[in-house]
Amino acid sequence: MIDAAHHDRVGRRVTLRPVDDDNWRAVADVAPRDDQRAWVAALAARYLLLTSREDVWTSLAVYADETVVGHVMWGVDDDGSHWIGGMVIDAPEQGRGIGAATVSTLAGWLAARAGNPPVRLSYHPENTAAAALYTALGFRPTGEIEDDEIIAELTSPPPPPPTHPR
Repeated sequence: MIDAAHHDRVGRRVTLRPVDDDNWRAVADVAPRDDQRAWVAALAARYLLLTSREDVWTSLAVYADETVVGHVMWGVDDDGSHWIGGMVIDAPEQGRGIGAATVSTLAGWLAARAGNPPVRLSYHPENTAAAALYTALGFRPTGEIEDDEIIAELTSPPPPPPTHPR
């Protein structure tokens, strides 16, 4: 389990856990809002399949307390950089700070790995909500574009997401 002691806006602790026999179905069923499907898979099941078929990515279940609320994956590129990808927060759970807590938790964990590798992610230029979130968490565009997405790199340790009263 990856736990940076972050909470969502309703006070639930957000943690990242391995996808296993007990939670994979709940993770597979995670779905974004309809208006987000231009940027992420319609179901997290697509990302689970990707991580099971390739050695590049590792899927993680996003939990709020003991409830699966999302999916995120991470991988290591040939140049040693560490990547965050495939983040989907279930539509009814959005707007509660779970995405910020997820990215902050995973980015901090990846940045602390041996050798302090660069931590990167990408997002579609029209996904202004993602751009704002990633910028607030310390990611800056590198000037590179891959698969029509802006590549951003963490330029400083990620700040904790905003603290929310319980």
